[in-house]
Amino acid sequence: MTELLFRGATVYTPDGPVDCDVTVSDGVITSVGPSGSGHGKVVDVSGKWLLPGAIDVHVHSRDPGFPEKEDFGTLTAAAAAGGVTTVIDMPNTVPAVDSAGVLEAKAALARSRSRVDFGLWALIRSTSTAEELVELAVAGAVGFKAYLGYSFSLSRKQVLHALDAGDPDLEAPPDYGTLTRLAQVIAELGLPLAIHAEDPGILHSFRRPLETYSDVLAARPAEAESLAISASASVARQHGVHLHIAHLSSALGLDAAGEAIAAGTRLTLETCPQYLWRTEADFTRLGTAMKMNPPVRSAGDRQALRDALRREVIGIVATDHAPHSTAEKAQDLEHAPPGTPGVQTLYLSCLELAKQMGDPWLAARWVSEGPAALAGLGESKGQIAPGYDADLVVVDPKQSTTFSPRSMRSRQKHGALEGLKVSFAIASVYLRGAPVYANGRLSTKPSGRMVRPAGVPIA
Repeated sequence: MTELLFRGATVYTPDGPVDCDVTVSDGVITSVGPSGSGHGKVVDVSGKWLLPGAIDVHVHSRDPGFPEKEDFGTLTAAAAAGGVTTVIDMPNTVPAVDSAGVLEAKAALARSRSRVDFGLWALIRSTSTAEELVELAVAGAVGFKAYLGYSFSLSRKQVLHALDAGDPDLEAPPDYGTLTRLAQVIAELGLPLAIHAEDPGILHSFRRPLETYSDVLAARPAEAESLAISASASVARQHGVHLHIAHLSSALGLDAAGEAIAAGTRLTLETCPQYLWRTEADFTRLGTAMKMNPPVRSAGDRQALRDALRREVIGIVATDHAPHSTAEKAQDLEHAPPGTPGVQTLYLSCLELAKQMGDPWLAARWVSEGPAALAGLGESKGQIAPGYDADLVVVDPKQSTTFSPRSMRSRQKHGALEGLKVSFAIASVYLRGAPVYANGRLSTKPSGRMVRPAGVPIA
């Protein structure tokens, strides 16, 4: 039995920050008590903060399918270096995760490469059946993702953003009818339904060549997000589905979500650091590193999202970590693919934002507690308390960090938060009590496990 005693830190507990000892035995927290009360091999973290590991519920590993962009090894190296001890991977890898067999094969691949724990979202296609969703749940999916407006290539088994109809290889995107048809089984399974909230009809009507960032904003107006949220929430409310809005980007979308919540919809909201830190004015400096869907919008949108986060209307900050190759992002605005890396900068950027709001400890709620509840992990991860996994992040509150390409572990080095200086640094990271990152170095071997939501039967 391996026992560790973390001593000297200010610990973020469910009751708030406390100066106390944390004892860990065989990867699980066994006690959180007054200084001097614990026992075990001492890990001296004097003067530091001890926080629960972050859970990024929105990442794109690109694995399998596009290893030149990212794989589970590089994704989770970046995660570990940033204090993210669990990643939940989106299902639009290739082949897309639309069946239990594909999910199980992807899980096996991830186990061989992952430096942190991982979970997997499952894909909803317009042709998905209730039986397939049940099988995906039993195989361990944390929930279901519907890409509204995204077609499915039958030959490549790939989710594609294609607004043109008529290609026989492209299966129609899931729509509100799809959600209605599958709502009952989703509600019965008790798993969340996450949506990419951009209405395809609006996107089709406003499509145009992308020569300037103003074109990007005009092509993907906030009305697309607002309408998708309102319509999907209506379906969810009628059937008792837990609807999760991924990467909320606009004040208009926020208003629609607020109305849905007031009407009784079980709805959770996620936004991303890029929407909380950047505005359209940053494109001149950052270029295509800031191109993403939905887009970064105005200063007014940013402030609305910050206010909602402070009021706990938004409960989760995730990254939509979506890297591409350097050559791809070097293309012009029209052809550069959307997406930016972010998993490594999640925790520190949230700590800095929370500090500016007057309470840096809020960050742990946004990146640990809220995500754990969404992913069905609230009984094992997301808190520093007895019985929880010892996923721990040691933060130095007296050392600053500037996000720069040379320190990024992802394959895409340039991201939307490049150049941001924060007042904290990640000192070390522990996954189930074992060090995975310390003094700028990663552990030498993959040790991640697949996580499953509590309460779903295992095959």
